[in-house]
Amino acid sequence: MSSVPELDDADRERLISDNPEWELAREGKAITRTFQFGDFSEAWGFMNRVALIAESHDHHPEWFNVYAKVEITLTTHDAGVSGGLSLRDAKMARAIGALV
Repeated sequence: MSSVPELDDADRERLISDNPEWELAREGKAITRTFQFGDFSEAWGFMNRVALIAESHDHHPEWFNVYAKVEITLTTHDAGVSGGLSLRDAKMARAIGALV
């Protein structure tokens, strides 16, 4: 597994500033966001659209779904030494945000 450049502190701050709906998680190694929909079908449809984006970006989210709620965590497992945030996560956050 090759290493992907990890965002530095300034880049992480810019990522959150540019995407204020997302929050830093895992001591700055990930970002997370919760989406609330009207029902399960809406949530599932959203997840399908995110899955297509993930495939096209070759960067897949960690997620959790219960009924109308979807929680997404983005991190790059091969960033830096033990994982962290990368430009891949910034691009995915923007693409996911454009869906809602």
